[in-house]
Amino acid sequence: MGSYKSHRSCLLNESLSMSEEKPTCCAPAGGEQITDAHLRRALVIGPADDSTRAALAAELRPIPGGFFEMGARKSTFAADLDSPRRRVRLDPYRISATAVSNAEFARFVAASGYRTVAEHEGWSYVFHLLLARPDDWPEHPPGLRWWRKVDGAYWAAPEGPGSDVTTREDHPATHITWYDALAYTRWAGLRLPSEAEWERAGRGGLVNKKFPWGNELVPGGAYAMNTWQGRFPDENSAEDGFVGTAPVTAYEPNGYGLYNMTGNVWEWVADWFGPRAPGPGPLRNPKGLESGTGKVQRGGSFLCHVSYCDRYHVHSRTKNDPDSSTSNSGFRVAGDAG
Repeated sequence: MGSYKSHRSCLLNESLSMSEEKPTCCAPAGGEQITDAHLRRALVIGPADDSTRAALAAELRPIPGGFFEMGARKSTFAADLDSPRRRVRLDPYRISATAVSNAEFARFVAASGYRTVAEHEGWSYVFHLLLARPDDWPEHPPGLRWWRKVDGAYWAAPEGPGSDVTTREDHPATHITWYDALAYTRWAGLRLPSEAEWERAGRGGLVNKKFPWGNELVPGGAYAMNTWQGRFPDENSAEDGFVGTAPVTAYEPNGYGLYNMTGNVWEWVADWFGPRAPGPGPLRNPKGLESGTGKVQRGGSFLCHVSYCDRYHVHSRTKNDPDSSTSNSGFRVAGDAG
């Protein structure tokens, strides 16, 4: 992650009023675009035993192949490059019903001995309201006072020293970098979904809707995802039931049986961030750019709010450095059709 002083910062006015410009990103970025040491550590992870791999593969949900409309009619943030809509054709594939949980990540670590980027670097970014004493951790990226650099924070101690995940085994593993997600997939015999696969799965079979369930933010007056309620970044009323992460099976699944495809944690996908491929006609199994300066994340997180980062739609996207580690970064896995 490098020195936090070198990190890119979001262009955000601290007052965050509804009339002011929205941020261009939703989490602090790492200090390097690609780090050979992190990549090498991910690539040397050996495979799980055959029975474990078979069990993990059996848990994936099938997604039918076919055409779908990817993206938005009009971008909320032009820099996100999520519009215009384009027709995409995908072959059948499979994807996990949930983000990888703390219990699942713990099993991987116990079997492989893997240490995450945050553990190697010795710190990670923690959202300030999750800390018992945020003033004990005054360092933060420029302009982002709600993200605190906490020594000793990582997936198993998500708020730093003295914290643990014993009561959150069914919550998504967080403080996960793209490299960490890559290491897990190599062990599991799976892969990260492509961005197009993630979006088709997230839509749950619906066409041109904002959310996995339709177009209403709070359908029928009942919260359907874990985002921010109140005044960001200092008051979260937790009307949806959670201040931080929620269990990976919280709320109702979408039409494909997938949970929390919006809200809760940002999910890494395989693609580098960049503009879409030009040209007429549908795209077939698009994989994104060959290289770039950031990896795509999808789905939004528990910090999304209309006044700050309303990227909690099924078409929403952001990017971050592959070594970025935060309280709201996780992942889910995918595989080819069986």
